[in-house]
Amino acid sequence: MTRDLDAGRLEALLESARLLHRSLDLEDLLKHLLRSVMGRLVVGKGFLALAADGVMTVRIARGLKSLPAGSPIDEETAKAAGIALVLPIGEPASPMGLLGVSRPLAGEAKPEDREFLEALLGIAASAIENARAHAEAQRLNRELDRQVHQLQTLLDLVRGLTTAVDPGEVAGMLGRTLAGQWLVRKYAIAAWKEGHEPVLVQRGMAFDSDAALAAGATELTRVGRVENLPQGPLRSALEDQDARLVAPLRSGESGLGFAALGAPASGRGYSPADLEFCSGLASQAVVALENAWHFAETLEKKKLEEELALAASIQERLFPTAIPELEAFAIAARNRPARQVGGDYYDVIPVAGAGSDQPYLLCVADVSGKGIAASLLMSNVQATFRALLAPERPIAELVARTNDLIHATTPGNKFVTAILIVVDPTTGHCRYVNAGHNSGILLRAGGEVELLDPGGVPIGLLPGQAYKEASFAMAPGDLLAIFSDGVTEANDVDGNELGEEPLLACLREMADRPADEIVAAVFDAVDRFAGSAPQYDDITLMVGKRMKE
Repeated sequence: MTRDLDAGRLEALLESARLLHRSLDLEDLLKHLLRSVMGRLVVGKGFLALAADGVMTVRIARGLKSLPAGSPIDEETAKAAGIALVLPIGEPASPMGLLGVSRPLAGEAKPEDREFLEALLGIAASAIENARAHAEAQRLNRELDRQVHQLQTLLDLVRGLTTAVDPGEVAGMLGRTLAGQWLVRKYAIAAWKEGHEPVLVQRGMAFDSDAALAAGATELTRVGRVENLPQGPLRSALEDQDARLVAPLRSGESGLGFAALGAPASGRGYSPADLEFCSGLASQAVVALENAWHFAETLEKKKLEEELALAASIQERLFPTAIPELEAFAIAARNRPARQVGGDYYDVIPVAGAGSDQPYLLCVADVSGKGIAASLLMSNVQATFRALLAPERPIAELVARTNDLIHATTPGNKFVTAILIVVDPTTGHCRYVNAGHNSGILLRAGGEVELLDPGGVPIGLLPGQAYKEASFAMAPGDLLAIFSDGVTEANDVDGNELGEEPLLACLREMADRPADEIVAAVFDAVDRFAGSAPQYDDITLMVGKRMKE
């Protein structure tokens, strides 16, 4: 009789194992497991709990109103709810879950029933682990699909904005992109610039381009939910239109307008990742708006002006209008193009937010070629840097993603060399990536010289490139110089190049002077060396100096 009973239990165990391992859906698996146990023991109450982040939480419960799914549980809580038997799932010392059942209707659970349950839960542990692994793989695949979709969306927007010269066209392109990304039925893009007609593109919303709305838009600093905005005319107007998300359109420290979105068709709210991506799309559109406005201004003033004059005017706006004043850290920079339109670029960009004690990204870049093509490519590079820059993102990842975007949207013979350095002015800690650019120079207060050598190919040259990020620390009195090859490759009348040693000598001589005087001294040294020889390449120099205490 005992053998027949053992055989029966073994057969039931094998059948349960087949059923448990047949499904990779965790919820279905747990439901089947609890149903099988409660049916075999003929009990009216039971639960299954799984551990997550160190907390054991009920996933499924039957007949236990006091223990709904999602509530934390331990043996004491289970017994208080009428559970007579609690068994671990997995290793008893550190179980992945718990099974609990009430007393069987026929009386106490028999030893053989407990033995059967322990064997069944041992089998279930591996099935649960497989289902969890499957669920995690699906989650990662969904996240990868989301990121690929976002990258494609950003790429499509960049392609469109590159050719857009009308502000209304830019706003419409941004609105359609945002609506398509989150399947929203209502959106509005509003932007203002002195001397230009207001830009207002909307669907399902009815904003007016009044002064109060424009004034409120200038106060927006970051993308966020409407419910979190301070009380005022802008929030009231957004709430009246049932807007749920608002993203500022900002150029440097100036507010130009906003993009407002209604609720997604999915019914879910906007996640932090959605907010970040929306901010990136808005940043891309801002550059295109600025270029479109400036394009219109230039055409109005000089409709017959040559292409290079227009490109030079657009490029001039890429450079920062003012270098921020940082705490215990001085920065100065200058650019002198060889022609009316150059291919060099420098920038000083706040990483997290503007402030004298906040980290900033220092950048000097050199685009292959000259003229309007180089100017437009540099505009795309600047927009991409500003859109993708984030406090938590490594510089190597920023450069790699910029490389892929630029490669996908530009001809194969166009590329950009660049050196990017994130400086923390309060600590002197620096992180950098050199993408095929001239070696930066770090001149220590004691006279030692360190070179920031290239760690990757130029941006846009080859897709799928990995870049090496390195770090260094600047002590008080240390000097940093990053520059384009127009400095060291300046020619004299006999065709000789200036080289690196005269540059180093000038830096050593001026090391104790203010940063702007150092920049001026280097330009003077280049001019003295070149004499009457024409300038064949753009000259760009940025100097950063950590002040002595």
